[in-house]
Formats: sequence, structure tokens, C-alpha cells
Amino acid sequence: MCGIVGFIGHGNVQEVLVNGLEKLEYRGYDSAGIYVAEEKGKGHLFKEVGRIAALKEIVDFELPATVGVGHTRWATHGAASQQNAHPHQSSSTRFSLVHNGVIENYQQLQAEYLSDVVLRSETDTEIVVALIEHFSKTEDLSTKDAFKRTLEVIEGSYALGLVDVENPTVLYAAKNKSPLLIGRGEGFNVIASDAMATIDVTSEYVEIKDKELITLTQDAVIIENFAGETVERSSYVAEIDASDLDKGAYPFYMLKEVDEQPAVLRRLLQNYQGDDQQFAFEADMMKTLLASDRVYIVACGTSYNAGWIGRSLFEKLAKIPTEVHLASEFAYDLPLLSEKPFFVFLTQSGETADSRQALVKVNELNYPSLTITNVKGSTLSREASFTLLLHAGPEIAVASTKAYTAQITLMAMLADALRAAKGFEASFDMERELSLVASIMESILAEKAEIKAWIDANLMETRNAFYIGRTLDYYVSMEAALKLKEISYIQTEAFAAGELKHGTIALIEEGTPVIALVSEETVGAHTRGNVEEVKARGANAIVISMQDVAREGDTFVIPKVETALSPLVMVVVTQLLAYYTALGRGLDVDKPRNLAKSVTVE
Repeated sequence: MCGIVGFIGHGNVQEVLVNGLEKLEYRGYDSAGIYVAEEKGKGHLFKEVGRIAALKEIVDFELPATVGVGHTRWATHGAASQQNAHPHQSSSTRFSLVHNGVIENYQQLQAEYLSDVVLRSETDTEIVVALIEHFSKTEDLSTKDAFKRTLEVIEGSYALGLVDVENPTVLYAAKNKSPLLIGRGEGFNVIASDAMATIDVTSEYVEIKDKELITLTQDAVIIENFAGETVERSSYVAEIDASDLDKGAYPFYMLKEVDEQPAVLRRLLQNYQGDDQQFAFEADMMKTLLASDRVYIVACGTSYNAGWIGRSLFEKLAKIPTEVHLASEFAYDLPLLSEKPFFVFLTQSGETADSRQALVKVNELNYPSLTITNVKGSTLSREASFTLLLHAGPEIAVASTKAYTAQITLMAMLADALRAAKGFEASFDMERELSLVASIMESILAEKAEIKAWIDANLMETRNAFYIGRTLDYYVSMEAALKLKEISYIQTEAFAAGELKHGTIALIEEGTPVIALVSEETVGAHTRGNVEEVKARGANAIVISMQDVAREGDTFVIPKVETALSPLVMVVVTQLLAYYTALGRGLDVDKPRNLAKSVTVE
């Protein structure tokens, strides 16, 4: 959520800022703006509510600017309005600031330092830029020192970009708990929340760590800690193909990313293939995992749903007791831990604020951790003991699809490697079965027309729906329900099928859609019994089944795969159900209301 781009140096500043913000649209936002300065004392502010397309209509791209900052805002403090949109300015308009994050003590700071300042917005961000001006005036500080003084008193999470129109040859930045990078170029430098924002102008980036103050000119990058000590840090090359950010012939990124899943699965097999048909992982990580007595999977949203599949894989294949926890609860309600815990953090972006807060707690306790993420060099990747990359390529649609299946695939491979290291006999060939899964995914994706036809006839008018299943099918139902509700706005809930008669069946009315998942022989008959129960009460019930347990009348039948891997193929049908429902309702599939791709505030 929220995105920052900053630029200083040679080039069309406005174009770089606006193009960068467009590439950050996937993060979720409801307003956008840029500020540019062309010479001392001469700056220009452009802000607009809604999509960046509206902002582009008011920006003057002919201004000879040399420095600027841009921002996409996802409303937290104050409504989505032009007044609350970033950048924010100090009362004299000398200082212009963009901010991601939440300033926790902004009300106290306002009362202590700014009681005589008239504020224009309802945001915590305006307090920060007002403080910079306050310290600059009252303590006669330089811009850098006033910025540093402000950073010393604010509490919370922030990524900040600052321009002083009295000195437009410098761009300042800082971060704490929110993502921000430096991008280096020839005759220019940039800052960005995500390398994707500026990958078309540079591929060379420098990490910013928490509580560092950054000073950029067109030719120099200076990193300092709050003690004023200069920090030397090497750059790295971002491994992003700009072509991956293009939808190509697809109408929405989500459909493109659903279709990419077989290729992502095969890429994972290639990247983690070792000798003797075993998967290869870092020796120290394997040694630490094997020495642990319990795995704790910590995640949010779709990653949390994937974690339940991971739990089953770790326990059934590697015989390692495993728990799954919501990151937003974990840090504040720590469970009673085992003697040798190992923590696995699942996160597409590697920047999820709730997960990072949990990781901070784990690091304080000095426990080993693994981040499984799609983004190399992300915060959770840097701060965990170990990292495994998903190699899924950029995921732009807010509704995660290929990251979910990549997480499950990678955990399956890791569980199989742990099984082999423990000397347990394999019940199936993991590599062969995953290859089969990729092929079956492709066969499901070839049946889009059939899936769309059922949706058009059954889900276009409903206000609510249910997914039901048992064991692995229940875990897939959790993800299926999340997908349908987040992009179609249909109130959708997932239930363990056996729990229906313990209260939930009271919600079944004539015509209520109930989608049952049946992939396991051991519980399939029980789930089908629950289907009959809801049908008897008027539900419009359908069954998505695996071939070996299918029955006549099932709506969608999927070719057989190994039971432990069934979620990888069952979920593809539910992804398409969600996609075509949202599409049929005329909704923006990639940018559902109120949601953000990367949740960088708690």
C-alpha cells in the first residue's frame, strides 16, 4: 500500500515520477500526486483523487524540473481527498514531503511543537513536514539537520522523501519499517518503494536500512546513521525483466498471472534441482531445520492460507510438528514455544508489516528463521536467518495467485528434502508429481470457457456464497473464499464441511451457492453428505472433484494428482471462478476497492 518515487538529476523528472507511480499502482491507492522544483524558490505541486490517469491530465510535463517526489496514497489518516493526498507541504511551502507508514505519536508532536500551526489536512504526514519547518526556524538548523531532528522525535513506521525548494539540488530520504530503495544512474539518482517503479531507468540499487538518513544529488549518494557516521554500502542489480510488467494481450494482470502458474512451477523445479534427483537447499538451513523440534509458519492473507498446506506437507512428509499463525496476532500474543523452534515467514512482497513485526520479535528471542518470498533483497529476506525465493516473477494483481502456488510448491520441495535427509522412504516421486501438476494446471486453464459459462449462470446475482471441504480441501476453500470475496465483493466464507451443522447451515437459503471441494477418498463421502444437507435446504450446490473420487453430476472434474499436492490444481479452478465473477460484474479485477497489494503498515 502507498508508493514513493523520487528523482534528482538529468531527465524528465515529471515523466519518471508519473511512470514510476503507474508501476506502483498494483500496491493499492486512492489518490496520487507529485511535487517538482525547477530552480531555487520555484516549485510545482500536482495532486488528484482517483487513478493516476487523472493526475496525468493536470501535470505539466514541459517544466524544466531537476528534482521531485511522487506518491500514491492508500488512505489511513483522513479520507481519500485532494487535501489529504501527498505530497504534503509545510505552511510556507518551502518543504514538500511524501510518506509511507504511520506516525504513532503525531498527536503528541502536534500538541508539543505545532500548536500555533494551521494544518491543511487530516494526515499524520503533514505533522512530519511541519516539524521539519519548525525545527529549521526555531533551532536555526540546516534542512538536513532539521530532517534528522524530526526523525529523532517521530515514532512509528515511515519511508520519507523530502525536497527543499530553497535548495533543489538535493533530495533527502529516510526509512523505518517501511520499504525504500536508492536507485543509481548516470547523472541522476532515484528513490523508490519498489525497484519495479524505476527499473526502466536503472537496474542498480542500494539498500536503505532502518533509521538511516539519505542525501542524494544528481551525482552522489550519501548514507548516514543518526550519529552522523557515513555508511558505505555496495549496490546490487535488480533481477527484474521490464517485460514482466507488461500485460501483453491479457485484459488483466490477474489472468496473466493465473496462466503463468505452470511455468512458475517448472522454474522452481529447475532452480532447486540438485544431484541424485534430490532438491538442493542451503546446508546450514537444512542443518538448522533438522535440529529443530517444531516449525512455526507465520503469514497473512493468501500466504497464511498457503501456510496450512505447508503444515500438512511438513508433518506428513518430514514428520516435523508444525503450527500456523497469523502474523498480525503472533507478535502480540506469542504462543508457548517449543525448546528448538524454527520460524518460516511466508510473504509475496517480503515487506508485509505484520510479518516483519513478528520477525523482529523472533530475532529478539534469537531464534532461527526462514523467509520464503518473491522479492530478493526485501526487508523480511534481509532480516531472516535464511531466504528461499519463489522465482515467480512480479505479481501485479492485488489478488495473489501464482505466489500462492509457488509457496506451496516450494514448501513441498523443502518438505521432501527434509524427508530424504531424515531417511524416511518416499511414498511418491516429488519431482515427477510436480511436473505432472504443471501439466494438469495447463489442462485446467484450457477449460476457461466451461468455467465462465457456469459462473455466468450461477454467481452473477448472488450476495453471498460458501466454500466447503475437509482437510486439504478445507485449506483450499479458505483461499478460494478469499479470492472470491476480495475481487467480486461477494460475501464468501469457507467452512470445514463437518462444521456446517454446528451453526453455519442456518445461513443456507434458497439458491445460496455452496461450492464443495472433493479431492480425498478418505473424507470425500462425508463432504458429499454435507452437500446433500445444504441441497435439502435449497442451496445451489456444485462439486469440484478429483478424477479418482468423482461422481456423475460433479460440475468440474480434475485429473488425478498425488493427494498431498491436490491443492495446487484444485485452487486453479477457484481462481478462475473468482476472476470471471468479478469480470462479469464489471469490476476492476486487478485493483479491488479498499485493498493494497503490499501491506506495509500494521
